[in-house]
Amino acid sequence: MATDSLATDSGATDSGAPDLAALAAEFERTLLGGERRFTRVQVSERAGISIQRAERMWHALGFTTVPDDEVAFTDDDVEALRLVAALEDDKFIEPEMESSLARKLGQTQSRLASWQSAMFLDFLGGAKLSADEAIEVAGLLLPAMERLQTYVWRRHLAAAAGRAVAGSDELARGVRAVGFADIVSYTRLTRRLNEAELGELIERFEGTAADVVALNGGRVIKSMGDEVLFVADTAAQGAAVALALQDAVNADEELPELRIGLAYGTILIRLGDVYGEVVNLAARLTTECKPGRVLADRELAAALDGHPAYTLHRLRRASVRGYRHLVPYAIQRADER
Repeated sequence: MATDSLATDSGATDSGAPDLAALAAEFERTLLGGERRFTRVQVSERAGISIQRAERMWHALGFTTVPDDEVAFTDDDVEALRLVAALEDDKFIEPEMESSLARKLGQTQSRLASWQSAMFLDFLGGAKLSADEAIEVAGLLLPAMERLQTYVWRRHLAAAAGRAVAGSDELARGVRAVGFADIVSYTRLTRRLNEAELGELIERFEGTAADVVALNGGRVIKSMGDEVLFVADTAAQGAAVALALQDAVNADEELPELRIGLAYGTILIRLGDVYGEVVNLAARLTTECKPGRVLADRELAAALDGHPAYTLHRLRRASVRGYRHLVPYAIQRADER
């Protein structure tokens, strides 16, 4: 790692050009909270865990292998390893869940960090700051972002705990409505739009989806560019989310049409993601759906049978990969029939 001090107070060389290596080193110290002091063997010894376990956690977090002689780790790395080890030692997490927990944390934080770093670089490019000014801004932003992320995490944790305590037997068993919302002709759009335009489209779609899903009582599980996966606690909430999302997209001239598939039943909820046949059914229904419509599976249709707010129309059986006799139902609001 480059450890040379800044050439001048402004972070510039004698020629007046920014010393990028020194600037990068100073940014690194700010972000990591200290100097790199330990090799991978030393960091595992100080944390009191085996090198094999430390490496397994490091890889699960999404980082590459570090050579034996490279001084790559800080005091914070030691403390993080100690914390995870303590969670297992105190029986809060099972040993086999350790890597899964690290993997999910790594994937989530990696996406967040990529977005934040791009946003910060865009800001620096527009603000035309000196090296010292850029470092000062980074030092101010880091604690602010940490506090904001902690606040959002705590609010989501409180909401999740509240749902768990107040949930029905079905919710305790993992019975949910699952929906996929997919942009129509996305591949064609990627060929027609430049990178900036595509980025704006995805941001607009994900923002609209997040607002609509939350407003109607659902939760976004993940966004995948042209597709959003969401869940709701009841079939009626799932239908409300899907139809409201179609309405919002139809009212926005900047957004292309959507296909939405819904399914209802027991799912596996694991580390913030959802799995199982119900999720697969929702995905398959999305591929069968015509633009602007919402399709549901048999179970969701049965759960909505007799509901005064919705009408369902059974369509012809579909043969899709993994489901030769899939029976889709088109959902509408009762007052739109």
